[in-house]
Amino acid sequence: MKISVVFPLALGLLTIATPRPAQAAALKSIAYLCKLEGPNRAVDDAAIAHITSLDYSVHTLGEATRPEEVKEDMVVLSSTVSGKNVSPAWRFAPKPLLTWENDSLDDLAMTGKRHDVDFGETEKERYLWLVNAPHPMSGGLPPGIANVYAKQNPMSWGKPGLGATIIATVYGQPEKAAIFGYEKGATMNYESLAPARRTMVFLDNATFTALSPQGLCLFDSALLWTGYRTEQAASCVISQNSGARHP
Repeated sequence: MKISVVFPLALGLLTIATPRPAQAAALKSIAYLCKLEGPNRAVDDAAIAHITSLDYSVHTLGEATRPEEVKEDMVVLSSTVSGKNVSPAWRFAPKPLLTWENDSLDDLAMTGKRHDVDFGETEKERYLWLVNAPHPMSGGLPPGIANVYAKQNPMSWGKPGLGATIIATVYGQPEKAAIFGYEKGATMNYESLAPARRTMVFLDNATFTALSPQGLCLFDSALLWTGYRTEQAASCVISQNSGARHP
């Protein structure tokens, strides 16, 4: 009589290592696209100087610059550009990009196409409502009201696709996202996949110099996240001690 013996597999003796996704290297060079000659050039210069102080190398370029002309690691698209002059090829560019030009959000596939429905700007606002405090783009600020301007100013917003991470909305208008981002590979509008990180912040043409300490913290945090930098911005340490002024 032939007997077959089956030996059970001993559990717990074999460990299968699951590979972890590689962490992207922190980016340190930025192409800053703006209108090179215009009424708000001084505001762009202030933004460039501040970004440089965050240990970035910044190269200022004109609004019509195409992706293949850019050698820097990441891109900042100022709202002083004219949307019609910005290359539509930026939608597919494999470089992380941060913008506050709401008229380009649809071209970047970050929102739909309808002005004042899918994207736009408010006339006079001062406060945001933070809805995702644990995310690095919140800069360690608590959930709820954040005072982002020294006084009321225009504020850009968008209505992003389902793949976006929303950080803050315009105060009292939860349908208007004021800070949001897409991770690389996330689904944007028109079934587009983000070719790299994409981030939108709430600024307008002339409002960078009107940022409050909390507003500067949120701007810096969005910029650092877009470029895969994990440290907390120094401006956030200051803003956390300043408190929020309620409307």
